[in-house]
Amino acid sequence: MCQSSTMKRLTRMKNWRWPCTSSTRTLCGMTSLAIRSEETNCKIAREIVGANGLDSFAYTQLLQDIVEQHSLMEGKAIHGHVMKRGGCVDLFAWNTFINMYCKCGSLADAHRVFDEITMRNTVSWVALIQGHLQNENFMEAWLLFVKLTRQGYELNAFAFTTVLKVLVNLEFVEAGSCIHGLIIRLAFDDHTFVGSALIELYSECGCIQEARKVFDGIVEKDLVLWTGMIDAYAQNACSEQAFGLFCQMRNVGLKPNPFTFSALIKACACLEDEGLGRSIHGFVIKKKLDSDFFVGSALLDMYAACGELRDARLVFEMLPHSSVVIWSYMIARSAQFSESKEALMLFQRMQQALVPANQFTYSSVLQACSSMASLALGKQVHCHIQKTGYDSSIFASNALMDVYVKCGEMEDALRVFGNLHHKNDVSWNTIIVGYAQLGHSEGALKFFHKMLGFCVQVTDVTLSSTLCACASLAALEIGIQIHSLAVKTVYDRDVVVGNALIDMYAKCGNIKDAHKVFDLMNEHDIISWNALITGYSLHGLGLDALKLFDTMLADDLQPNSVTFVGVLSACSNAGLVKHGLSYFQSMAKEHLIVPGMEHYTCIVMLLGRSGCLREAMEFIRDMPMKPDVMVWRAMLGACVIYNNLEFGKVSAQHVLELEPLDHSTYVLVSNMCAAAGRWKDVAGIRKFMREKGLKKEPGLSWIEIQGRVHSFAMGDLSHPQIMEIKETLEWLKEKLHRAGYVPDRNVILHDVGEDQKEQLLWLHSERLAIALGFINLPTGSPIRIIKNLRVCSDCHAAIKYISKVVDREIIVRDMNRFHHFKNGICSCDVGGLPQGGYHSS
Repeated sequence: MCQSSTMKRLTRMKNWRWPCTSSTRTLCGMTSLAIRSEETNCKIAREIVGANGLDSFAYTQLLQDIVEQHSLMEGKAIHGHVMKRGGCVDLFAWNTFINMYCKCGSLADAHRVFDEITMRNTVSWVALIQGHLQNENFMEAWLLFVKLTRQGYELNAFAFTTVLKVLVNLEFVEAGSCIHGLIIRLAFDDHTFVGSALIELYSECGCIQEARKVFDGIVEKDLVLWTGMIDAYAQNACSEQAFGLFCQMRNVGLKPNPFTFSALIKACACLEDEGLGRSIHGFVIKKKLDSDFFVGSALLDMYAACGELRDARLVFEMLPHSSVVIWSYMIARSAQFSESKEALMLFQRMQQALVPANQFTYSSVLQACSSMASLALGKQVHCHIQKTGYDSSIFASNALMDVYVKCGEMEDALRVFGNLHHKNDVSWNTIIVGYAQLGHSEGALKFFHKMLGFCVQVTDVTLSSTLCACASLAALEIGIQIHSLAVKTVYDRDVVVGNALIDMYAKCGNIKDAHKVFDLMNEHDIISWNALITGYSLHGLGLDALKLFDTMLADDLQPNSVTFVGVLSACSNAGLVKHGLSYFQSMAKEHLIVPGMEHYTCIVMLLGRSGCLREAMEFIRDMPMKPDVMVWRAMLGACVIYNNLEFGKVSAQHVLELEPLDHSTYVLVSNMCAAAGRWKDVAGIRKFMREKGLKKEPGLSWIEIQGRVHSFAMGDLSHPQIMEIKETLEWLKEKLHRAGYVPDRNVILHDVGEDQKEQLLWLHSERLAIALGFINLPTGSPIRIIKNLRVCSDCHAAIKYISKVVDREIIVRDMNRFHHFKNGICSCDVGGLPQGGYHSS
């Protein structure tokens, strides 16, 4: 504003004085102290002390210089001097004071000045709103604008552009539409600055058609407006429209500026068109704009989006290295492209260049540490964060928790989480995912329940992680509740959540509902098909799994290595030897997938469980790679089923060469020796295990009743309902004997009497769990049991009899697969393969 206009304002305000209130006296005292402290080293303060003749215009000029320098103490010194003189400035100067305090980050002082002004105008309000906008207090800024309109102040283009920027950050598209209506009513719809702000709002909210209507409605378009519309198209993946509009802009004679080029480069990044991007890059070089900050940042993004990280580095080296944004972006892109060492090297160079890191820099560096699973580097960066004061940053803290989770340090992750004052959904999800990935499924569900208690909005990550925890625990009731929660959100038909639901239902023994979820999904990816095929395989429904595989191929979806693990496992569980070998051969020939160790393991299981032990051993010897421990364990498991001590010893020897302290191998060999009556060998193996401190894994069974999981071990008599359980088992024992059940006492691998062996059989963990299910679950409902070991052959036979005599479906999930017992038949009987083994329950 010119000096003459300022003098006119002084003339109008000559009788107005600053009101003397308690708050002004306090502020006056504070600023007096400030001016006294600054007299020795503050040039501006010295000028003010000796310049009693300064007018409002002069004060305003000084304040504008202070705004540029962001010197709050000098601003307070001037404020104190003004109040000593009795408030000798006009409203224009007071508005400048508000602006000065806002720009210097002292919103409390800005509000104090605003509240003491008795004759405010629109500029006063907008200056304060801008202060909140700059300090990211978007909701406070919006509420101030609402007060401005309700108190009847005049709205101008300045007010509209400011509030539209507030709404951009709040993503309040509905409120933006209302403001747009007000703009049209007050005839500001042809104003270029207001139009640019409207286009930005609609662009950020994805309403690109509304943005174009605003653009077309403005008659005299300037370069800023054209560039804003091109950028809106680029941000909303309308790259062709962006280039078309650019051509129109050139036809009307406007020359592009750096912002225009950056918008066009964004459009190239969206198209992932490297050739077009290079063409624009060449044009930018001709215009000598390649070192511009905005153009350079867009080029970095474009080359990175096209997968050309090497070219992105070349652009980076051409740019000035004084901006933390450029460094942070390059570090982030290197981390995202799994170039973790490169990201850390860039961070080191950034420190050597004395460019201070921000929260985004640290989060990208921590992402690199997370990818490397380097706990030591993560802790070093943590120390940097604490020293620089970013330990309260949500971005840095979330990335730090991710590092600790990936390195298995849940206590450190929880410590960071506890110290974080403002947590978001990412913070909660990081801990839930950490618990789920580390196998602490109960911890994941407890944390999820706590998250709901704090009313934090769930996301697809939350739902998929908690469903994974339910699948691990076979907690069907909790999984159904989470499914109900998902239905109430926008993630009901989300592919990631749908895949997790398929996996949860399948692993909880409900393959029918797993298929229902699959059918209700709007789209399927390879993970969807793999989850369902693996689910059918897990339930012993091999033919259904193979039908699904054929349907997937008919839909022109290319299988991957995980798909074939499910297919080969299905053949193994169903005893389909010829089918399994045929699919194994087709992997490389038809689908160009090189078989991995997991596929060879499946074939060994297929041959071994079908009784083809010699063929399985020959298959292992002909493998193009050295068999790992899983292959030999599969062979050993087959030897246990058929009690082949010769091949069993060979397999056990190979397992122990790879893992000398594998307790399960010693147990299996001991069980085979016991079955053969070689009790001296059994005693020797058990003595060796005691000397080495090796303990056999106890057999456990779980059953879920009304959301609570009950666990049992063999002979466990500690359950509160143990008397009812014993009575139920005696009742079942009597009914089974009448039905023709004959116990197989050979599965009890202890040198005890026959009567004692039968008593031990009825104390197996799965029978205790089934008895509890009979007592507490509604009549006719399925009983679902989970075991950590394989079902022994006698329990397998007994449960078939139980399902028949009580007319009830019993579903048992052991370490290998599901067994569906119904009407005296098990689902695994379809393949005609022997089931169970010598694992004690």
